[in-house]
Amino acid sequence: MIKKKIAFIGPGVMAEAMIAGLLRKKLADAKNITASGPREERVNELNKKYGIKATTDNSAAIHEADVVVLSVKPQRLTEVMKSLKGIRPDALVLSIIAGATLKKMSAGLKHKAIVRSMPNTPGQIGEGITVWTASKEVTEEQQEMTRAILGALGEEVFVEDESYLDMATALSGSGPAYVFLFTEALIDAGVHMGFPRRIAEQLVLQTIKGSASYYQGAARHPATLRNQVTSPGGTSAEALYYLEKAGFRTAISRAVWAAYQRSLELGKEKPGHVEVDEEK
Repeated sequence: MIKKKIAFIGPGVMAEAMIAGLLRKKLADAKNITASGPREERVNELNKKYGIKATTDNSAAIHEADVVVLSVKPQRLTEVMKSLKGIRPDALVLSIIAGATLKKMSAGLKHKAIVRSMPNTPGQIGEGITVWTASKEVTEEQQEMTRAILGALGEEVFVEDESYLDMATALSGSGPAYVFLFTEALIDAGVHMGFPRRIAEQLVLQTIKGSASYYQGAARHPATLRNQVTSPGGTSAEALYYLEKAGFRTAISRAVWAAYQRSLELGKEKPGHVEVDEEK
C-alpha cells in the first residue's frame, strides 16, 4: 500500500479512474486521498462514492500532500498552477495533462520533481496503458510510487525521451477514439445490410475483441494474420481492395499525425478565456 497522501487537482473522469483503481487494488487508503475542483457538487459526489476527502480549495488539498496529481484540462493549466502555492518541496507532482511539458510545469509551479504521463480511456476499467517520463529530480522511491499509481489504470511504460509523450498522446491517448469510430462504422454497415443493431453490435464487438486477443497471442506481424483471412478473389480481398483504394492507411496515418501536432500546440499555446468542463 502507498502510505502517502495523494491530492487530485481536477476531479474529472481520469482522476476518478485513478482513485477507483487505487482503492480497488488496495494501493491506497481513502482517508489519504483528496479531490479538489471548482464544483462542490462534483467533489462531494466523489466523497460519497469513494469515501475520500473533498474540497474546492486547491491550496488546502496540496498542503500536506506527498503526491499532487494534476488532472485538469490543458486550457486551464496555467490558471490552476497559479492557485497551487505551497506544494511541499519533497512532494511529487504527477501530471496527466496532454501537451504540458516538464519545463512548463516546473516553471509554473516552481517545483522540480515532476512526472509527465499520458493515460487513456480504458484505464477506467483497469485496461489502459500509460506512457510516462520523469524529471531528473524524481527519486527512485517516487518512480516506484508512480509505477504503482499508474498501474492502477492498467499497463505503464516509462520512456527517457519526453518527446515520446506527445507521440503517445496521438497514438494511445487518442487511440480509443479511432477504435470507437471504426467500431461505429462497422456496426452501421451491419445495420445497413439488414442486421438488427443489437446483433450487429455483438458481431462487431466480439470480432474486435477476439482479433486483438488473437494478435496478442500469435506474436506475428499483423500483415501475416491479415493474409490468413484473405483468400485470393474472396470477400476479404474485395473489401481490402476498397479500403486501400479509399486511402484507409493514409487517413489513419494523417489523423494520428494531426493529433500529434495538436499535442505539440497544446504545450505552447497560452490559455484562453473559455470555460472548460473538467469532468469531460
